[in-house]
Amino acid sequence: MPASTAPLVLGIESSCDETGFGIVRGTELLANAVASSMEEHVRFGGVIPEIAARAHLEEFLPTLQQALDTAGVTLDDLDAIAVTSGPGLAGALMVGVAGAKALALAAGKPLYGLNHLVAHVGVGVLDEVRTAVPPAASGARPAGVVLSPEPTGLPESLGALLVSGGHTEILQVNRLTTDVTLLGSTIDDAAGEAYDKVARLLGAGYPGGPVIDRLAQQGDPKAFRFPRGLSAPKFVGSAEEPGKHRHNWSFSGLKTAVARCVEQFEAAGVPEEQIPTADIAASFQEAVADVITAKAVRACTEHGITHLLLGGGVAANSRLRSLLAERCADAGIGLTVPPVRLCTDNGAMVAALGAQLVADGVAPSSLDFAADPGQPVESISLVA
Repeated sequence: MPASTAPLVLGIESSCDETGFGIVRGTELLANAVASSMEEHVRFGGVIPEIAARAHLEEFLPTLQQALDTAGVTLDDLDAIAVTSGPGLAGALMVGVAGAKALALAAGKPLYGLNHLVAHVGVGVLDEVRTAVPPAASGARPAGVVLSPEPTGLPESLGALLVSGGHTEILQVNRLTTDVTLLGSTIDDAAGEAYDKVARLLGAGYPGGPVIDRLAQQGDPKAFRFPRGLSAPKFVGSAEEPGKHRHNWSFSGLKTAVARCVEQFEAAGVPEEQIPTADIAASFQEAVADVITAKAVRACTEHGITHLLLGGGVAANSRLRSLLAERCADAGIGLTVPPVRLCTDNGAMVAALGAQLVADGVAPSSLDFAADPGQPVESISLVA
């Protein structure tokens, strides 16, 4: 689509602790401004919804202005506004939705209430993502891990693995704007949540993802054999007779196993500084990466998915990225990993999906829709 006719869309993201504004023209990213309240949550060891919502209120207008200035456009120039309507934290979502409605009404622009998870997939249409080189354990792209072969849009037979502090899902993307199916998800903690809790157990700090990843580099991933949740035959079944949790994950048992491990060292009188925290971190990380990638690749092969997109904040994890690259290569599955700044929550992904909806002629949402903390993935955009 020529740049002159490609839709210019503002995207607003506020589902958790990032206030994000992105501006996209077609598939070209013009601006991606993000303000995070993460530092305000550090002393609590996790995101406090009320603090996150208040931070969105404070950062809404400054971050919006930053995005407009970077893109060199005004609200009047926009063709549409898109906002995350769910899933996410209720209070945080309401701030973004209310602000988006005010902007749409004041500027006279159509508004789209979008699914946060599908927006993570939408980032894959952006030019800089489709031309990015995915990571590999060796530093070179392994055989079978390829870029999107399409000159525009997403690859055919696409799946998406989303791993973050609030979500762990595998999706089948038949058509980005109208047909996305959930194949599997966590039934308890999200992977990123498990990282935060284990980091707290080890006294390693918050957020858990980066600190566990760094600590794991110094440890032995085979030092402890921690459980891989929902991997027993009774849960998995077979391709012909799938078990109830064949493509689902569970991290609560893993978190408990780490806690018991630490408690055993403490009960034995081992001084805190002599507890092998690096080995525990490495073994925990190996368990997470192993079960996530094994189940994701199996879901892809059994559902005819030939290309996988990795998204979410935990996509920054070094072991998850390298092991997924290896296993996708072995299975002949193409892999796209966006830059880390586009994997974490941001407004650019919302704008990217919004632009695709406008281009596909999908009707905008009405102004009376509400934020939906439990919005299902099949609800890509709220109906008019």
